[in-house]
Amino acid sequence: MKIEIVKPSFITMKTVIMAGMLILALSSCNQKPPANAEQEKSEESSEGGLTAVVLTAQQFTALGMKADTLSKRNFSSVVVANGELEVLPQNEASVTAVIGANITSIEVFEGKKVSQGQVLAYLSHPDLLNLQTRYLNAWNQLQYSEKEYQRQKRLYEEQVGSGKDFQKTQSDFLSLKGEVKNLEAQLKLLKLDMEKIKQGNIVEQVPVISPINGFIEKVNVKTGQFAEPQMQLFEVINNDHIHADLMVFEKDIYKVKEGQNVTFSIESLPGAILSAKIFAVGKSFEQNPKAVHVHAEIENKKGLLISGMYITGRIATGEDYAFALPEGAIVNADGKQVIFIAEQDKDNWKFEPVEIVTGQQEDGFVEIKLLSPLKKGSLVAMNNAYYLLSEMKKSETGEE
Repeated sequence: MKIEIVKPSFITMKTVIMAGMLILALSSCNQKPPANAEQEKSEESSEGGLTAVVLTAQQFTALGMKADTLSKRNFSSVVVANGELEVLPQNEASVTAVIGANITSIEVFEGKKVSQGQVLAYLSHPDLLNLQTRYLNAWNQLQYSEKEYQRQKRLYEEQVGSGKDFQKTQSDFLSLKGEVKNLEAQLKLLKLDMEKIKQGNIVEQVPVISPINGFIEKVNVKTGQFAEPQMQLFEVINNDHIHADLMVFEKDIYKVKEGQNVTFSIESLPGAILSAKIFAVGKSFEQNPKAVHVHAEIENKKGLLISGMYITGRIATGEDYAFALPEGAIVNADGKQVIFIAEQDKDNWKFEPVEIVTGQQEDGFVEIKLLSPLKKGSLVAMNNAYYLLSEMKKSETGEE
């Protein structure tokens, strides 16, 4: 059987092409018309994030806006440390009872200012009377023993008296002299006048004396109470020499040294900044927390400073020259730190947001680090960044 292959005619191919073109035309009719260029630009701007803010000249003036070029300032590199106000050990005193006795009277109260040598209380006990009597008897015996010693010495040197008598007299004299010295030392600790005792004036009440100038911090006894030997009766503290005791952690201690300046604040003095200078840096670590004591002498004492007050300090360890803006020129926008580049166009001011990274802060200024360089001569908004951010968000959401 013979098979013939039939080729399509020209008219048939043309018909197929025309049908395809018709299908394409119909499908294009169902597509939405493209948005105009302005709409595309607007959508891209809103999707891209932050948009510019435009203020009229009148708004610029009414808001007190300020725009200037970005400049650098000196920042002091600082170490932040917490601590307490303290006094040196020589400015604190614990007043104790040298001998067991009863408290017959208390002459001071907590918070009272006292001077060195001032009487804080009086003690009384038979043992105190016996001590004075023993001293008086021993001293009188010493006067006789000394004369006898001098006489026997003279006889011995003249070879009239025996050496045995001289040696015994010498031994008695030196022994009695030692006893008198011992009793004198005890009476000196009690702050008694030995010249009056030698004249037979026995004191019934023994004073308790303040060893330093200062304030009574604690009174640990009551009238009539028996004070054991070495019992702590009073605590005296001299706040005139109070200083800042800061705890500096291990990671920062290498930056700190004597002579550096410190500024610190105290909760009881809101708004006050006190200054000090480091005079000693500890040479061993406290274990909890692991930190070193740094001591600083306060230079501008203000208000009532009491040992134990909690402080927060900043130790200036160096100088750092960096770009900076006032705090009011920076705002947080959705987790990003933002400033505004200002540009004047005829009667309007345009503010373009720029993301930056902030650094150290000092005296109302904040260090800023640019993510990309600004054009030479660019102006930056120096204030009202929060207001500009609010206006920017309004324009993004279409609010009036």
